[in-house]
Amino acid sequence: MWPSYQDEHEFNAHLVGRMCCMDERDRVQKKTFTKWVNKHLMKVRKHINDLYEDLRDGHNLISLLEVLSGIKLPREKGRMRFHRLQNVQIALDFLKQRQVKLVNIRNDDITDGNPKLTLGLIWTIILHFQISDIYISGESGDMSAKEKLLLWTQKVTAGYTGIKCTNFSSCWSDGKMFNALIHRYRPDLVDMERVQIQSNRENLEQAFEVAERLGVTRLLDAEDVDVPSPDEKSVITYVSSIYDAFPKVPEGGEGISATEVDSRWQEYQSRVDSLIPWIKQHTILMSDKSFPQNPVELKALYNQYIHFKETEILAKEREKGRIEELYKLLEVWIEFGRIKLPQGYHPNDVEEEWGKLIIEMLEREKSLRPAVERLELLLQIANKIQNGALNCEEKLTLAKNTLQADAAHLESGQPVQCESDVIMYIQECEGLIRQLQVDLQILRDENYYQLEELAFRVMRLQDELVTLRLECTNLYRKGHFTSLELAPPSTLTTTHLKAEPLTKGTHSSSTSWFRKPMTRAELVSISSSEDEGNLRFVYELLSWVEEMQVGVCSKCLSSAFRFTGSSSSSKGARLLYAPCVNSLNY
Repeated sequence: MWPSYQDEHEFNAHLVGRMCCMDERDRVQKKTFTKWVNKHLMKVRKHINDLYEDLRDGHNLISLLEVLSGIKLPREKGRMRFHRLQNVQIALDFLKQRQVKLVNIRNDDITDGNPKLTLGLIWTIILHFQISDIYISGESGDMSAKEKLLLWTQKVTAGYTGIKCTNFSSCWSDGKMFNALIHRYRPDLVDMERVQIQSNRENLEQAFEVAERLGVTRLLDAEDVDVPSPDEKSVITYVSSIYDAFPKVPEGGEGISATEVDSRWQEYQSRVDSLIPWIKQHTILMSDKSFPQNPVELKALYNQYIHFKETEILAKEREKGRIEELYKLLEVWIEFGRIKLPQGYHPNDVEEEWGKLIIEMLEREKSLRPAVERLELLLQIANKIQNGALNCEEKLTLAKNTLQADAAHLESGQPVQCESDVIMYIQECEGLIRQLQVDLQILRDENYYQLEELAFRVMRLQDELVTLRLECTNLYRKGHFTSLELAPPSTLTTTHLKAEPLTKGTHSSSTSWFRKPMTRAELVSISSSEDEGNLRFVYELLSWVEEMQVGVCSKCLSSAFRFTGSSSSSKGARLLYAPCVNSLNY
């Protein structure tokens, strides 16, 4: 219903004003839409100067749709009106195939350059290809593209003092809304305190200039917006271009909004600042290949490595994965320029340091595992030596106790009874000590950490064995000849000498003790040093000489009794026997 007017003059004035306003809106729309079309046509190296004239043949219109859709369309190459109408119809049919509603727009309207319908067609294309794809978290299913864009603007500018977006016209005339949009995404480029005190024209110029640096084509001019009611379609077109150029949360939520960037970036920095020093520290630790020789310490070191490999490294690997996830969320903001990524903070830098750590871990395990196995083997040999030494000590103790028993028998005037047992114990000890020396040499070659302790124990056993052999030689030599000296002269007959005890004793002595001495080389080989071997060789020679003296004296005594031939010559026998006894005592 038309409003009432006082007279015809007032009505005409209102009508003229309205028409002027509409003409102004058309002028602004034409300028905005022309810039928008050229923004896309430049991708195929085309340009239009007059929106109404340069779309009439349909070629530029088809090229625009090809750029927006990525689909190659057919076209007529002729220049006649028929060809023009056909090309425009191809464009219109393509839009209809994409479910774009074209209200009262025919091919001849565009071919004839109808301003209103040409603007309407471009606006329809803008709505379909630029605004309809807007996704806003929290939107309802029945919202129009315009309502979605308004919701996005409201969310982005929420919290700014004195700024509230309720439409795409008057709310934008002072330029504060444009600056707030940019500030939310790039706070480093806009000073909102200055925006509050600047003029509308200054705010608009600042916003359009900064947005252009961020990749937003300058579709609007400050003078076209610095009016009480800027053209809504032009503002929507420009704001939707800002939406396209700025980072956004894609449909499905795989992204972060402008309000979350700072907190996520701080989290990313904190995680990188924590992980990289940890990686470098443990890379240095893993590169250390000097391991302790103590089995307990080495085993603890190996267990520590296994715990590190199975627990700590897995936790840090998850941390590295979280860094990569955060970077993917922040990457669009880094490319946009909101975030300045310092050197060394890229996930590739973290991965490079991680690779160094893994290499050092593999090298450490390659060295540590054989070291543990080697030390465990040496520990088994050391335990074998300990057990062998214990066994040898027990046999030496048995030999000493048996020797003491025979010594007691001699002191009480009884013959020895356990000579063969003592000899058996001594021979078993000799065999044990030889094996101990072989095992000890293995530990010596491998520089076993308890070598000195084990070598000292084996050397002590050797000393005890040498001493025991000397005591054994002296005792049983004394036992053989003391029994002869104490025998009554009347009993020292040839017949008696052939009796079983003496003959058996002499035979036993000769078969048990007549042997070759061990060579110096043999003794040195089983000793911890050459000096020790030389000393043992001296003891061995002395022992051997004494053994030989026992045997020689026994033979001399037998010869003497055979020479006298009867008990009446016992005095001569004792005279022949005396030198041997004296030599033994010496």
